[in-house]
Amino acid sequence: MKSLALRGMLSALAICCLSAQPAAQPASPDQKNILFVAGPKDHGAVDRHEYQKDLMVLKYCVDNMGLKNVRTRLYNGKAPDVRILKTATAIVLEGSGDRTPEETHPLLPQDAVTDHKSYDPYTTDRLKQIDDLMKSGMGIVSIHYSTWINNELGGKYWLDWLGGVAPWGQDSKNVLVAKWSAAPIKGEHPILRGITPWTYDSEEFFFKETMPADPRRTPLLAVTRPTGGDAETVSWAVERQGGGRGFVFTGSDFHKNMEIEQHRRMLVNGVLWAAKIEVPQGGASCTPPPELLK
Repeated sequence: MKSLALRGMLSALAICCLSAQPAAQPASPDQKNILFVAGPKDHGAVDRHEYQKDLMVLKYCVDNMGLKNVRTRLYNGKAPDVRILKTATAIVLEGSGDRTPEETHPLLPQDAVTDHKSYDPYTTDRLKQIDDLMKSGMGIVSIHYSTWINNELGGKYWLDWLGGVAPWGQDSKNVLVAKWSAAPIKGEHPILRGITPWTYDSEEFFFKETMPADPRRTPLLAVTRPTGGDAETVSWAVERQGGGRGFVFTGSDFHKNMEIEQHRRMLVNGVLWAAKIEVPQGGASCTPPPELLK
């Protein structure tokens, strides 16, 4: 009896440990691994800053497009260890900025625990390893508040990886407005496939980010207020030396906006493009189950 019990315990332990193993290395050059990293809902009213819920929708769409050799995984809280990030074709981040100790950025420490210029030795080494992955071709997607970086060193990495950062340099603004009109900026880019103008009932965008002149950057989406005025660029893409790609979408504050087909399509298009997966000519198309949109 003791022998049977022991074998049962060992079997259970083996199953537990196997399920906890990190994502495997790509099985072939064609294998794409997309890691979604959702920060915790550390502030905001119901339906706002629902990072995990948003990324569950995007993950569902990627998983249900009939793509071959594509694997996805969702992490909640913080990005996993570098040994797991090494398996990623692209990482997709949505979470809070590094602004206050009460909030959690999905990749970087909070600026309040630093000297505002740099990081501790462990974090500095970790970011150097991640930067090496970016230089080797890993893609990165930053959605909404995750593009807010106060730390100077973090901001420099962000500018290199993604071509823009808020509010490093103190130039950014975030504005909550009803009835934003969104429209693709003229020009051809795979992320804009199938994208036509649309309107939000309400949405918060970051704009006037710190965006030095950068020939790698392609503006993708602009929004205007109901009262008119200048169009504000709120989404862009970069192609880095070494083949890595970056995609930024500074909206997606309200989870309910995942119900908007054009909003959802552009985000999924951006994820696919960052992971070097061919975006369908008509753009990504998926209808998430109602429970994912609540």
